[in-house]
Amino acid sequence: MESARQYGRYGYRKIGALLWDAGWVVNDKRVERIWRQEGLKVPARKPKRGRL
Repeated sequence: MESARQYGRYGYRKIGALLWDAGWVVNDKRVERIWRQEGLKVPARKPKRGRL
């Protein structure tokens, strides 16, 4: 998935929205299935530090 490489922080829903805007007729479930087959994950964000 070229979009996943280009937009590394995006999840499957955001990539699905980009594909939809580009004219592809796909739904979130299909994008999620392909996402899982490719073994892609969004890296976990570091938690924000609170006040001391």
